[in-house]
Amino acid sequence: MADSPSSSPDSSSSNSSSSSSSSSSLQDLQHSALQLVQWKEPKKSAAAFGMSMLVLVSVATLSVISVVSYLLLASLCVSITFRVYKSVIQAIQKSDEGHPFRSLLQRDISVSPETIRLLADQSLVHLNWLSCQSRRLLLVEDLVDSLKLAAVMWVMTYIGAVFNGVTILILADIISFTTPLIYQKKKAQIDRQVELLRTKLEETVQKLQDRLPGAVKRTKVE
Repeated sequence: MADSPSSSPDSSSSNSSSSSSSSSSLQDLQHSALQLVQWKEPKKSAAAFGMSMLVLVSVATLSVISVVSYLLLASLCVSITFRVYKSVIQAIQKSDEGHPFRSLLQRDISVSPETIRLLADQSLVHLNWLSCQSRRLLLVEDLVDSLKLAAVMWVMTYIGAVFNGVTILILADIISFTTPLIYQKKKAQIDRQVELLRTKLEETVQKLQDRLPGAVKRTKVE
């Protein structure tokens, strides 16, 4: 019983270190994603963009089951061919290099419970925010914001009539990999145009709000 108080600081420090390592791993993942879309390493970004476009275009023309099956089949063909080739080379040269994928097989790719908890906590924060915003907009706590949502949904009905979900994903993928490059080259011009657009939008919203009757202008639930 006397040893339990002394062991609690060690356990708390280990928990804090594991949570900090999980947080750092998530930050590293986010940083890697930003590096890809910002084309910091052109070869990796080109490979990621090409693979994502290939998968999305394949899903647009084929079923998801077919795309997954073809991808796994192609991966197996490459890995099996390389394994057989290396085995033949090792047999001819009488070398003892072992499995060609040994380093990858020995790498730890398991997801720690701390990472799952951190992801769950972050997802819970976003879920709570989404539920609160949905209730606020759908129950018309703020009339102007609810009208904005109605306008956006009305525009989305036309977008949905023209594009399907996969097409929107393809466009989003293209925009994600091209917008950072364009922004880096035209940063000053884009910032100026965005500021002008934001100012005009705020002025338009203010004019519309001023034309609303006083009883419904920016009404909120007490």
